[in-house]
Amino acid sequence: MYDRFGLLIDNRWQPATGGKTMPVYSPVTEDVIGHVPSAQSADIEKALASAAKGFEAWKATPAWTRAKILRRAADLMREHVEDIARIMSTETGKPLAEARGETTSSADYFEWYAEEAKRVFGQVIPGRIPEHRLSVIFQPVGVCLSLSAWNFPVLLPARKIAAALAAGCSVIARPASEAPGSCFALAQCLLDAGTPPAALTVLTGPAQQLTTALIASPIVRKVSLTGSIAVGKALLKQCADGVKRVSMELGGHAPVIIHRDADPVMAAKATAAAKFRNCGQVCISPSRFYVHESIRPRFEEAFVAYAKTLVVGDGLDEKTTTGPMIRARGLAGAQELIKDAVDRGARIAAGGRRPAHLNKGHFLEPTVLVDVPGGARVWSEEPFAPIAPIAGFTDVDEVIVRANALSFGLAGYVFSNDAAFAQTTAERLEVGMVGVNEMLLASAEIPFGGVKESGFGREGGTLGIQDYLEAKFIRHRLIMPQAS
Repeated sequence: MYDRFGLLIDNRWQPATGGKTMPVYSPVTEDVIGHVPSAQSADIEKALASAAKGFEAWKATPAWTRAKILRRAADLMREHVEDIARIMSTETGKPLAEARGETTSSADYFEWYAEEAKRVFGQVIPGRIPEHRLSVIFQPVGVCLSLSAWNFPVLLPARKIAAALAAGCSVIARPASEAPGSCFALAQCLLDAGTPPAALTVLTGPAQQLTTALIASPIVRKVSLTGSIAVGKALLKQCADGVKRVSMELGGHAPVIIHRDADPVMAAKATAAAKFRNCGQVCISPSRFYVHESIRPRFEEAFVAYAKTLVVGDGLDEKTTTGPMIRARGLAGAQELIKDAVDRGARIAAGGRRPAHLNKGHFLEPTVLVDVPGGARVWSEEPFAPIAPIAGFTDVDEVIVRANALSFGLAGYVFSNDAAFAQTTAERLEVGMVGVNEMLLASAEIPFGGVKESGFGREGGTLGIQDYLEAKFIRHRLIMPQAS
């Protein structure tokens, strides 16, 4: 599975010191699918030195040259979409159709940032004194550490790596231990595109050991994380010691408000498709459904009908539409949330169990909970799982309060045919992104990120490159003052 890869240092795939490895497990069969290197202290030091050297060379590379390399990498990813998708599906169990879509979306980020690399504009400021010139230039921040999660194992690294390389930074990427293979394949596309030695480094190994050592090094000047709130808070404390630049996307618990004038069937189909994508393991997944009481019965009926059409199984089977959860503990946590809701009076309208035909793997039927009381844990704890709790509302102000009540603030959704009503609802939600009559929020041209405990900084769009640049002010006196 991983024979042609390893630790990527100085543009060479290599084993870890002493041949140390760690296993990667299939969430479908629960068997080991391969082993990847487990980086040791010597490997980390070697990688840091290499990345520092790589930064000096890469930042001096003309922006147009960097752009050509990134664009070529995008083309190569599209050429190898089937290979990358198969690796991804083997590691995560996600359906091949979703894996193909993720790969092509990842390529879009390299194409987008190939263009942004040429558009890092500075400023010229009018001076008060005729012989003074005031200007601002933007320079790459330095060696960047990319820490990404397993749920989108090629898209999440692509967002970080593409923006950082476009800015002129070198990158040390640590892919998720559960699914490193597609990040390896992404790195190989960059190598084949002509990325010079040490502009990109890839390390695998125990998360805490690696991140602690890398963040502690003065060589690393910027850290980008996609992960849990708990991990984000811990890394922020570590980064504080070195006063390092940080950007974080830390998960969410997205509210969906379906107003009384919305089409309940259309809204149900759109939100259900988004909810059960990637087995519900999506940070912007709609996960708190507030439906106006006047249309709630029709919405629930259509939502349940959609959930029952989904085919649960191995993502490598083209018939599968819903794969497994990545971890056994994630499955156990989801089952606990369902039990808690039912114990408090909720009713399971669809799913709620392991599929009867699958006796191995971390599978859960797409689950719809109705009549869910306000005290159920599923309303306050992020259900990173195929679980959809539905509740009704009649008062708009009250539902806005409920939607904004949590510390999460990543995404939210609004359905209404009244443009003004929909817009004001969207503006009142305390989140970084809102979809109005639309569930697609992530693409290369938009700024992706949240507020409150869902993180800070943006990935994608014209804002995404800014987190990898430092502003430098230059005050230039054209004529030296004469000595008296």
